[in-house]
Amino acid sequence: MASVAEVKAAIDAAMLHVQESQDAVRAANDRLGEAQLSLAVAVEGSGHDNVTAAQAALAQATNELEECLTATLTAVDQAQTYVAGL
Repeated sequence: MASVAEVKAAIDAAMLHVQESQDAVRAANDRLGEAQLSLAVAVEGSGHDNVTAAQAALAQATNELEECLTATLTAVDQAQTYVAGL
């Protein structure tokens, strides 16, 4: 059986991975924002269904990245609460 210190260290290591993942999600979200802007400029004035679908897909991807970030923030909070109680 692992000691409390070992469990805390393992959780801290896992949370470091989560934080690195959060940084990657934030970077991906920034890049998506740039892509959305570039696409909007490139297709300005177009009402083509494919353009609308592409813009909607990018917006959905952005929303899902935000949901991912929110979920990881919740996970970190829960893990920190657990560690505090050990």
